[in-house]
This record gives sequence, structure tokens and C-alpha cells, in this order.
Amino acid sequence: MLTELKREAYEANLALPKHGLINLTFGNASAIDRKRGIFAIKPSGVDYASLKPAHMVLVDLEGKKVEGRLNPSSDTPTHRRLFIAFEKIGGVVHTHSSHATAFAQAGRPIPCFGTTHADYFLGEVPVTRKLTSDEISRAYEWETGNVIVARLAEHRFSAIDPLDCPGVLVNRHAPFTWGETVAKAVEVAVALECCAHMALMTLQLAPNLPAIESELLNKHFNRKHGASAYYGQK
Repeated sequence: MLTELKREAYEANLALPKHGLINLTFGNASAIDRKRGIFAIKPSGVDYASLKPAHMVLVDLEGKKVEGRLNPSSDTPTHRRLFIAFEKIGGVVHTHSSHATAFAQAGRPIPCFGTTHADYFLGEVPVTRKLTSDEISRAYEWETGNVIVARLAEHRFSAIDPLDCPGVLVNRHAPFTWGETVAKAVEVAVALECCAHMALMTLQLAPNLPAIESELLNKHFNRKHGASAYYGQK
């Protein structure tokens, strides 16, 4: 089972540069085995072209390395914090994709202007507050996870299901996404970058455009998610 877990994480990591979400060694993906409380994550600083399934590092939810010759990603504490907070998720993805990162660096949420965005997010993609100097110096990666969790707790849909908002922009940093599986977290990361790109172009064309109408937002989101979903095949 742990070999399969490493394979899932490996394939998710390889998908990131394939979809144009990664430059150099920026970003990472992780997959968790909930029964064992262990997740597999990309090793720190290893080039994607040389990555192998055996390179994936196994870490438990207390932050201890369970298996692996290499050091885990420096973002491991952030992944761990999200796995602890959001019990329904099975994978986490972090990228520095250009358009989503531009919104993050500007400290701006990504508005929901249309149905493409509404297919994945029940409203805007929120942005966290800035980390304090103390948080940055004390436990930067763990505190990054804390501000994500705190921001989602403030978001109007988080009390229902964190999968209603499967991604957050970290202020001055970049996006994190998640899903029921790591493959779904990758899909959301692709969609997030697409939505960010379209939002930026929309703001250039119509700077004062209001967000999508709530009826259309709810229709598009709910036809793909939840008990009443009817999009796709069963």
C-alpha cells in the first residue's frame, strides 16, 4: 500500500510540469494514506526530470520521516497542517503557476466572473493575510498552513465543506490546492491557473465587472458537486 502511495504522489508531481504549472523545482504534491496517517511527498529540490517513485518521502502526521533516503519538501509542514485540518482531503498540491501566483503576490482573491470558475469553486478563491515577522521567523511553513486554515475558516462556505473551496492563495507567496485524491488536487491546480488567467484578462476588458450571479454560480457548482450532481458519468 505504501508503494502505491508513493506512486500516486510521484505521478501527481510529474503532472505539474506537464500542465505548465512548474518552473525549475518550484512546487510539490503529496498523497495521504488516512488509515496509516502517513503521506508521501516530493523530496526537496530534486529536479522533476530525474524524479522516481522511490524518491518520494513518507512522513507521518506528527512530522516524523517514516521512510526515504532524501529530505522531504521544505513545504512538508504546510501539507501536514492541511491534512490535519481537512480530514476529507487525500492530496495537496502547491505550485507557483504564473497567473495564480500574480494574484497571490498582489494579495488579491481571484473573483468568480463566470461558469468555468464556478465549476470548481463556490465563489472567489480567497487570499490569506500576510504572515507576521514572528510567524515567518518561528515556524514559517507550519504557520503558512495555519493562515490557510484560518482563512478558510473565515470563508463563507468552509463550515459546509472545505472541498467547496479547494484552494487558497497565500499572500505574497503562491497557491495551494487540495482534493479527495492527489489527482483531484492536481486537477484543481490546473483549473485554478486557468481561472486566474481568465480573471486577469476579464479585469482588463471590464475592470468594474461584478462577480457572477449567485443563481448561476450555485447551478454550475452544484451540478458537478454534492448529492444532486448530474454532470459526467456515474
